[in-house]
Amino acid sequence: MISDEVWDVRGPVFPAAAATGRPPADRRLVVEAIAWHYRTGAPWRDTPERFGNWNTVYKNFDRWSKAGVWADLLEHVQSLALANEDLDWVASIDSTIVRVHQHGATLPRTTGGSNELQEIWSRAS
Repeated sequence: MISDEVWDVRGPVFPAAAATGRPPADRRLVVEAIAWHYRTGAPWRDTPERFGNWNTVYKNFDRWSKAGVWADLLEHVQSLALANEDLDWVASIDSTIVRVHQHGATLPRTTGGSNELQEIWSRAS
């Protein structure tokens, strides 16, 4: 669960609920449900009832994605970490651990070069 301390930092990034219409879902609970979804990899429909209606959770996630709220949240958290000198931008990607997807492994590889060398070799034989 999101602690009060963490929510105090991240909560203000999320847009305020509309003043008209249905009573809004608790923002903190919706964010918890979205985190649960990505932690487990479960379908949206399998969201536990303790988080409320799965469709409400998904609609909020989708609306916030389109509005750029998640990008704003990342920027906000990164700026706080940078200010506290807790951010390290070092990354290392090793080709021995970066794998191609199984469906991409058998695709033909075009290098953009010509096939002249192959033609020369075939004429020489």
